[in-house]
Amino acid sequence: MLMDPLSDAMSNLKNSERAGKPECIIKPASKLIGNVLKVMQDTGYIGEFEFVDNGRGGLFRVQLLGMVNECGVIRPRHAVGVGDFEKFEKRFLPARGFGKIIVSTSKGVMTHEEAIKQGIGGRLLAYVY
Repeated sequence: MLMDPLSDAMSNLKNSERAGKPECIIKPASKLIGNVLKVMQDTGYIGEFEFVDNGRGGLFRVQLLGMVNECGVIRPRHAVGVGDFEKFEKRFLPARGFGKIIVSTSKGVMTHEEAIKQGIGGRLLAYVY
């Protein structure tokens, strides 16, 4: 039973990466999953991905690069101000400056570093390193 599509997508991505597969199929597709994949692609953790409309909610076909050591969803989705990112960076990432926390802000989905540069807070979605 599907409870959290983003969590299922991240665990599917991690398991496919650990199995050494060249690509991963994530279903069902959603805008939030697409935005998180776009951030992961921009930071170099995954390769190209495409949306495939199968008539049942769609799916994403993701090319894996072998760059993901660990990824997961942050539950509950904590609200974070600009000054609070360091606390969550210590909690979810193995070292300072290593890995990314993906945040949903009023200006879209981005990494925690971009949110700090823009001076905005948001809700924590996921982490990847």
